[in-house]
Formats: sequence, C-alpha cells, structure tokens
Amino acid sequence: MTVERYIRLMAGFFVLLSLALGVEASPIFVSPWFLAFTAFVGLNLFQSGITNFCPPGWLLKKLGVPDNGASCGLR
Repeated sequence: MTVERYIRLMAGFFVLLSLALGVEASPIFVSPWFLAFTAFVGLNLFQSGITNFCPPGWLLKKLGVPDNGASCGLR
C-alpha cells in the first residue's frame, strides 16, 4: 500500500470512530465532544487539499511507506 491509501484509510477510520463515540444514538457513545475530532479530521483534509501538505503523509514517508508521488506534496 502507498502513503495515499494509508491516509485515506486513517481519515475514514478516524471519522467513523469519532462519530460512533460522539453521536448519542450510538451504542458506544462517550461524549459529544468526540465530534470535535471529526471536525479536526475534516479540517486537516481541507487544508491538505489547499496546501498539498499533510503531516500524516510526511510521517508515513519517514517510516518508509512507499509513495507513488501523487499524494500530499511528497514528490
């Protein structure tokens, strides 16, 4: 897997997890403040779309995950 796929997987997982923990109708509800994490992930995706830089992509590249040159300005 490439950096781009890991970033998509992480973002999707964090959004779903924070929604499950922040929505009162969820069986694993903890606090509505977990919705702030959903907003943080969305804001990070938004800024990476504008600036073409994302910290998770930089970290994954430093950890040796292969990069196809198309994600997060890591060319």
